[in-house]
Amino acid sequence: MDAPKKVKITDVNVAMAKAEHYCAYQERSQQEVRNKLYDWGLWTDAVENIITKLIEENYLNEERFAKAYVKGKFNQKAWGRIKIKQGLKLKNVSPVLIKKALLTIDASDYMDALIRLIEKKAATLPEKDAYKRRYKLQQYALSRGFETDLAAEVLKNSEL
Repeated sequence: MDAPKKVKITDVNVAMAKAEHYCAYQERSQQEVRNKLYDWGLWTDAVENIITKLIEENYLNEERFAKAYVKGKFNQKAWGRIKIKQGLKLKNVSPVLIKKALLTIDASDYMDALIRLIEKKAATLPEKDAYKRRYKLQQYALSRGFETDLAAEVLKNSEL
């Protein structure tokens, strides 16, 4: 069975309408939109013109995207700042906007999320040795994108 053929768009107006719909559906980074336009078979000039129009018409806003990404990943997936930052870098968001978006995370909410994450994981760990248990919990927190010093502090202050 052959893979379905990709539909190529040759009309710039059709591409613009589809790009507007693509951006209106959910916040997108410029790189995501650029990749989608190239997938549709558009040339570089057309892609850059469409992206410029999308920015002018406020369909595409990198700062708004970064803030929405941070909010979603922190609230829905309980990711830490490190993992969120990596995700935004993969989306080619500028370091200035990444920093600005990460500042939207409240410090007390961040610590609460880390504590909840560690407590939830601790409840599922069968490990009896306290040293190994703390190590596994810290590694889990690190894998979720939380900072080493914060995870160590939470583990030190808890009875897990």
